[in-house]
Amino acid sequence: SATMEAIVARTLSLSVTYERELMAAYVSGLNACSFCHDSHKMIAEIHGIPEETLRNVVGNPGESGLQPRLVPVLAYLRKLTLTPSKLVDADARAVFSAGVTEQALYDAITVCALFNFMNRIVEGCGVQANQANLAASRARHKESGESATPYKDFARKIGITP
Repeated sequence: SATMEAIVARTLSLSVTYERELMAAYVSGLNACSFCHDSHKMIAEIHGIPEETLRNVVGNPGESGLQPRLVPVLAYLRKLTLTPSKLVDADARAVFSAGVTEQALYDAITVCALFNFMNRIVEGCGVQANQANLAASRARHKESGESATPYKDFARKIGITP
């Protein structure tokens, strides 16, 4: 949605689209939300993450072929998603040791929180993915290319925003 994009785009310093989409797909995969996982995995693939990496990242980020700096970020997001009360300072230090800034970690936490929230709405409402919608989404995202505001662009296209 346009609101979701505003929240993510306003705060994200891990600013490349494929990193945001990777995190969205990863968190959604951890939550077994197939609608969000499949959608954001497809968008990450369009933006250059190899299909094999995306297929393997939920099970084992360290062996999936990701940039090394993203592995501790995803470990942090895994813990935040599955066992948030078990996060400790050492988890953040591992992220910082990989060269990720405090702002970038905060931004990753924001993406994680947003997708934990959205996954629960999608699952709670019984939203199901279908191939026609995924194909339309793929075409729309390929058309938007490297736009910094793909969701806002789509909202404008369908007349939601000016």
